[in-house]
Amino acid sequence: MTTKAFQRIYTQLEAITKATVSLRAAGIVNDELASVDGRLAQVVKIKDDIVTLQIFEGTEGIPTNAEVLFYGEPPALNVSEDLAGRFFNAYGQPIDDGPAIEGERRYIGGPSVNPFRRKQPSQLIPTGIAGIDLNNTLVSGQKIPFFADPDQPYNQVMAQVALRADVDKIILGGMGLSNDDYLYFRQVFENAGALNKIISFVNTTEQPPVERLLIPDMALAAAEYFAVDKNEKVLVLLTDMTLYADALCIVSNRMDQIPSKDSMPGSLYSDLAKIYEKAVQLPDGGSITIIAVTTLNDGDITHAIPDNTGYITEGQLFLRMDTDTGKVIIDPFRSLSRLKQLVIGKQTREDHNHVMNTAVRLYADASNAKTKLENGFDLSDYDLRCLDYAKEYSTRLLAIDVNISIDEMLDTAWELFGKFFSKAETGIREALVEKYWKE
Repeated sequence: MTTKAFQRIYTQLEAITKATVSLRAAGIVNDELASVDGRLAQVVKIKDDIVTLQIFEGTEGIPTNAEVLFYGEPPALNVSEDLAGRFFNAYGQPIDDGPAIEGERRYIGGPSVNPFRRKQPSQLIPTGIAGIDLNNTLVSGQKIPFFADPDQPYNQVMAQVALRADVDKIILGGMGLSNDDYLYFRQVFENAGALNKIISFVNTTEQPPVERLLIPDMALAAAEYFAVDKNEKVLVLLTDMTLYADALCIVSNRMDQIPSKDSMPGSLYSDLAKIYEKAVQLPDGGSITIIAVTTLNDGDITHAIPDNTGYITEGQLFLRMDTDTGKVIIDPFRSLSRLKQLVIGKQTREDHNHVMNTAVRLYADASNAKTKLENGFDLSDYDLRCLDYAKEYSTRLLAIDVNISIDEMLDTAWELFGKFFSKAETGIREALVEKYWKE
């Protein structure tokens, strides 16, 4: 940032910790940005005339007579239609060699939309991924995480969702991305010719981890501009919220705060909630839908990060490797969309709910058959047919690389029913069987 005439400069620090410095200053506001010895900082505490600043890069090597320069405002983003197709860093500065954005300057991290202005979510968001659209249908204004192990291709799934989702704008917030993942997102978006509706805010592994804390707020400030001001359907993709929480932990530890469960800060729930609660369906048609990756530590869903996330969000999408097919699938047993009932059978075909429930029930029967096999029990003819069905169901409907319309998903499920089961074994009511059954 460049120095401005109104900026205040101080040169006497009162205290220095691992992450913060304190000094006496007047006229400072909460969350205001500053520069300390050339390093970007932010006001985190004001008590009387003592101001505490968090140094994003850490305080090592900062002298007590360091120059402190206050910028007079919290982190902000210039918003306009020109954001579309651009890549920015955690401070909203272009990293794609394009020009700076001229537009209305808006502070990030403000409150979520007033409940009085909210409407019950009711618009289907198709993604083309059968494990989502068929079993865990997304609704505009929903907030839902992907739970995945670190070695699973969750960023590829996010890119697929971005390219397939039927929305007006897609905003990517990348936290702790490797350079390979960053370049992957850029290449996928450019090759698909979809840059005109995608906006990306990126923090890579080479950059200070605490900068990740700005990424969600930057992404959501842009989302609110297009959803609230322009009445557009906006999908926000955040990856990886575990690295975001780790950055919170770094700051908390450096400030000598007492840790809570799993070494996370005691404020973890509210820190996550202020992000996820930005999801909204507005009466005039605009919406913000949030899909966020939360990577798991050894599949531990009870860790503080996924545990708190589950209380805040409206379900979860659980990625796992299917050992029978070698495919990465969206697990129908551990995945849940709490809002899907608002759209299935209403904005989708009448048989959607029946097909979804039957397909998962038969998959559960296959799981029981597999357990019997592993324990040395004899399998019935029905068990064997369930096992064969499960492999095709995983390959053709649960795998993340399946890209078909919802009607095609339903037709595929009916085809599998007819291939492996009798009409009576499906338990679907006769009128729907007569209309959709495929021999």
